[in-house]
Amino acid sequence: MDTNELYVIGDVARRTGLSVSAIRYYADAGVVTPAASTPAGHRRYDVSAIARLELVRTLRELGAGLDEIRRVLAGEATLRELADTHLALLSRQEARLRSRRAVLSAILRQGSTAEQVTLMHKLAGMPDEERDRLIDEFWTEVSAGWEPPERMVEWWRAARPQLPEHPTAAQLEAWIELAELAQDTEVRQAVRRELYEACNTGVGPLMSSSSMLDSFEAGTPIGQAAMDAAREQVPPDSPQGREIADRWIGWLTGIFATPDSPGIPDTPEFRIQTADHMLAGAEWDRTPPDPEGPFDRYMALVCAVNDASPERFPYEWLAAALRASAIPAR
Repeated sequence: MDTNELYVIGDVARRTGLSVSAIRYYADAGVVTPAASTPAGHRRYDVSAIARLELVRTLRELGAGLDEIRRVLAGEATLRELADTHLALLSRQEARLRSRRAVLSAILRQGSTAEQVTLMHKLAGMPDEERDRLIDEFWTEVSAGWEPPERMVEWWRAARPQLPEHPTAAQLEAWIELAELAQDTEVRQAVRRELYEACNTGVGPLMSSSSMLDSFEAGTPIGQAAMDAAREQVPPDSPQGREIADRWIGWLTGIFATPDSPGIPDTPEFRIQTADHMLAGAEWDRTPPDPEGPFDRYMALVCAVNDASPERFPYEWLAAALRASAIPAR
């Protein structure tokens, strides 16, 4: 393109992708004026004007207004400042669109009433402090009327939704369902019954006792070491695998030890039996959660909101390490 040549408006339209009427409009609005005009009033544009029109087209496609474009072309504002302003605007628009999509998806899924739609729209835009208050109220009611172990209540309360600054539509949908669930009186009562029975029937009293909870906490670092080793693909029969198996067995036999009894003896047979129990645990862990179980649904929705699935315990890896440790190392 010749820098000294002047181009008729039709050529400019072809080069910039703008319509002739748009080019005339920008000229009349004082955004990009022609470099010259013929005696008959025909507009002529030089290379600089064409480049400015290409910039105008780009900025308009990005959502910039004419006043903003005039300021940029006049040097009163930088492209960086314009981009920063519009990026913030787009972020707000995206958040609103995600919120609307989540509400509309929930409407289609549930066949909601007008009142429920209003509620869902409110839930989608709920501030962080209100979300926290809702979850706290949920667990306060769930633990009311009985005395669950304090540490277990702390664990339950710690599993709470944390919506990011820019949640996806799926996260918002999960939050709407979770918030509706947490506000439902029948659901709260069902979760209370479920957890009460888990803590007070069968082996529940033993498993939720203070001494057993102490033991669980003491075993957490060993379980984490097994998870790290499995994730890093450490061979179960390696020295590190055997060391973790020894720590696990030491922790497990210590659970049942008393001042009057050393507890279960550490034998090769016991290690193999424990490995079998680990494999049974793996089978149980693969069992899908009860879709009708309100507590399982609560936890699944928390994971969905947080976009994080809990890391599975490496039952198979630990079983292999226990079997390997039952055979004396050569």
